[in-house]
Amino acid sequence: MRASTYPLIDAVEAHDLVLRSTPVLPVEEVALADAAGRVLAEPLLAGHALPAWPSSAVDGYALRAAEAGRRLRVVGESAAGHPFQGRLEPGTAARVLTGGVVPEGADAVAMVEDVTVEGDWVSAPSGLGRGANFHPRGADARAGEKVLEAGLPLGAAEVGLAAALGMARLRVHRRPRVALLSTGDELVEVGEEPGLGQVVDSNRWALLAALAEAGAEVRQHGIAPDQPDALRGLVESALAEAEVLVTSGGVSVGTHDLVKPLLESLGEVHVGRVKLRPGKPFTFATLPGGRLAFGLPGFPVSSLITFEVFVRPALRKLQGFERLERPTLPVRLGYDARAAGDRTEYQRVTLSREGPELVARSTGSQSSSRLLSLAGAHALVRIPPGDEGIAKGSRVEAIILTLP
Repeated sequence: MRASTYPLIDAVEAHDLVLRSTPVLPVEEVALADAAGRVLAEPLLAGHALPAWPSSAVDGYALRAAEAGRRLRVVGESAAGHPFQGRLEPGTAARVLTGGVVPEGADAVAMVEDVTVEGDWVSAPSGLGRGANFHPRGADARAGEKVLEAGLPLGAAEVGLAAALGMARLRVHRRPRVALLSTGDELVEVGEEPGLGQVVDSNRWALLAALAEAGAEVRQHGIAPDQPDALRGLVESALAEAEVLVTSGGVSVGTHDLVKPLLESLGEVHVGRVKLRPGKPFTFATLPGGRLAFGLPGFPVSSLITFEVFVRPALRKLQGFERLERPTLPVRLGYDARAAGDRTEYQRVTLSREGPELVARSTGSQSSSRLLSLAGAHALVRIPPGDEGIAKGSRVEAIILTLP
């Protein structure tokens, strides 16, 4: 065991340093089918009005509102994809189906259940107002109007809107390419029987899921042994096709902890220790070519907590997201919370509704090796360093992982 040469820095300072060092990736154009989950690189402008023509919101009869209450001659029909040809003259009406074009000359649609039909004649109730029951041209968007802001993630509605505007391709920020590997002679692959002193490599699979949720394109590079040359070769090979390196294990101060010295030789280590529990040995470095390297601790919870606090926001910045952090909600603590001396602690909690409030309860032992403390957790509660802690019943902000 050797003493660390890295200063122990505040978790907030480390977080801000990571984000200051993180660029936004270049822009690429993708097909609409591949746009879901991506981030718009530029505002989306409507190339034409939406809807492009006045369309009926109901099945009914198109007419002049001023003629409601009169007996009108039905002169045709306008169905979706089959518009009425010509203009409605005074004293006439046209059947119109939902989504059909409201004929020129009409300024209202009477719902079919509100009219009286006698052969080729129809009577609508008086009092029908102009603009009733149809969507005017440009009601959703005017030609040239900004409909989506840059930095917005593209979900189902946004992709549908782009499709409605006829945009087959969109300009988005590229996804980060991440090289993922674990380190340690004690690790065996999932499915192998661990021997005495060995453990199954669970971190890589947990981080693979976390990286996928954060939008990264991940290539796994297996388990690196605790041998300097072998580790260097694996890391250099991985970095040949990635902007980001994520490792777990090998970042403490033991004689077999080789990740920090390797990153020092490849680039600049900015963070080597952080005032955080779990996750004190978290390491962050920048490498030539604007690449980033994150050395996460080997304990399972430490690995995932440092990912949440430092890596996930950086991955979102790389992709151009405007909002980098998870949402927070005010909650009431259902237990007395104490931090670990001089370190900020992210405690894992479940949430339950009690009256108008959400109440946070501990998931049990907060040991950095107890992955069960994160399994099923709804949120993280940040407990500041110090001996005072936060008393049960206090109101705090919870970082939401998933809602109950």
